[in-house]
Amino acid sequence: MVLTPVSPPPSTPPSTPPSAPSSPVVAAAVVCVLSCDTRDPSQAGQETFPVPERQINGRRLVLHVSDRDGMAWGSIDNGRTGDSVWLDRSWDGGATWEGLLGRASIPGAWTGTRTLMYNVTDPGHHRRGLIRACGDAAAVVCTGWIYPTVCDVLCDRTSASQANGATQPVPPTTLFGRVIRLQTDLNGMAWGTIEAGGPGDEVWLDRSWDGGASWPGGASLGRVSTPASATSSRTAMFATRDPRGRHFGGAVRACGREAAHQEGSCTAWARPVPTRARAAADALLYSYDPYTAWWPTSWWNSATTLTAVMDSGIRDYDWVIARTFDVNRVPFPAGQRSSDPVEGDFISRSIDDSAWWGLTWVAAYDHTGDRRYLTMATTIATYVHQYWDTRTCGGGVWWDRERTYKNAVTNGQYLRLTAAIHRRTPGDSMWLQRARTAADWYLASGMVGSAGLVNDGLTGDCRNNGQTVWTYNQGLAIGGFVEVWRATGDARYLDTARRLADSAIASPVLTRGGVLTESCDVGSAVCDDNQKQFKGIFMRFLNDLARATGSAGYRQYAQRQADSVWAADRDALNRIGQRWAGGTPNQVDWRTQASGLNAVTS
Repeated sequence: MVLTPVSPPPSTPPSTPPSAPSSPVVAAAVVCVLSCDTRDPSQAGQETFPVPERQINGRRLVLHVSDRDGMAWGSIDNGRTGDSVWLDRSWDGGATWEGLLGRASIPGAWTGTRTLMYNVTDPGHHRRGLIRACGDAAAVVCTGWIYPTVCDVLCDRTSASQANGATQPVPPTTLFGRVIRLQTDLNGMAWGTIEAGGPGDEVWLDRSWDGGASWPGGASLGRVSTPASATSSRTAMFATRDPRGRHFGGAVRACGREAAHQEGSCTAWARPVPTRARAAADALLYSYDPYTAWWPTSWWNSATTLTAVMDSGIRDYDWVIARTFDVNRVPFPAGQRSSDPVEGDFISRSIDDSAWWGLTWVAAYDHTGDRRYLTMATTIATYVHQYWDTRTCGGGVWWDRERTYKNAVTNGQYLRLTAAIHRRTPGDSMWLQRARTAADWYLASGMVGSAGLVNDGLTGDCRNNGQTVWTYNQGLAIGGFVEVWRATGDARYLDTARRLADSAIASPVLTRGGVLTESCDVGSAVCDDNQKQFKGIFMRFLNDLARATGSAGYRQYAQRQADSVWAADRDALNRIGQRWAGGTPNQVDWRTQASGLNAVTS
């Protein structure tokens, strides 16, 4: 039993503070989401008025909001010289606030003015905000706060009678014989129950946007008491995702108190599981930085992670595609996105890094139909093709600009990319010929060993180097040959993809106990940041082969991976680790999360 101090009942955020606020006012720090604080309102993507305007001695006080930008600004009109307007922003539900943000006074001969724009919430730092406009015209008046109620499929305080199913993501807690349970449904809503008790017992929810580290503004939600003659009670439902504020993967717990004691007890924190893919993707989006528009701090991993998000098929995340594209298409000096400079259009000296982004923008084109993504993918493919070199080993793409190594990853990417560009470019023949040439060269290169497994690359004298069989090299070859088959209709390429998949499934090197296993998953080994994402890439392309062939065997293998990940390698916050069969030492970060998302997305 865990006993904790009882959370006090939440107070209602004041809508009209006195001229000298009684609540503490905290200093403001600049917040950057899609833009940084103090953006000019003339650049707003939209203008809405979600709360009523207020009157101050005949002046109009208005709060303006652009949900598209996630920002707000205030204005005062019909005023006099010296009247002022500003914003207050709160990170704890209105208990305290950053005051006087963007304060502006009406200059001489004018009758109104406005503030600059400020971000409403801060998903990059996992803080959900409220904001209001305030004005001073011989009296201080404020509008209501936006947005005190969180809405997703349903809104906060919806009756639990409207739940779409019910699951208990974590074990209940007990307190003086009472049982306190956290319940969630398929809409990502949560509520708490207290059972086996008596009148006066209380139950409530706490909600956190930072995985349970803190819960300002989210304490004691829906707090209710068990009525007379009853032995149980439940809260209303509360949302755990805030799409308007770009908060994903909110965590909740249920807490309770027995009537005769002050101590409380809470369940563990959990995130709901609407579907496996949704739950895994929400946990992954938690690590996305919307301002810098990537998953810090891995460049190529961010490309494959964005592809995993698109593969999930969840449209709520489509804004991430455009955001990542728009912010990252420009040049970056060494150290900002990669140890190498990024030269614009996602191109760098690392040919494989560039090709990952090319494959990502093909996926973005397929997902959205926006041709700018296909144009970018073609630009990147053209760059990669510059490193196809018949003077060494009769062909193949170099791994880096210095032409030091011909390996499986770069040539698997080239297979997939050339065939994909052809299939999406009406009237093309050039990329088709490149895809055929690349596929035939790959088959003759010797990179595929006698057991049907892809080794890492070729020696200087163009022989199989016998280096580690990595799952992603196997997967890229499968995906490459599937796409070349689609482009050409030549059955031998699809047969090759089948042989590579069958070899991986049967191999004790890549599959142990029926579960896909990297060499760094074994014993006391650990995987580096690159290797953490390899298995997910394999699953992406195995699933593609399963769709192309309709094979029940491949679907069953994929389902086995999904089931193992969910049962053995996931915690209550839906965080997925490196070892899909479970065990230690295990590693958990956004890279392993992206890989796991590929495993649970069919």
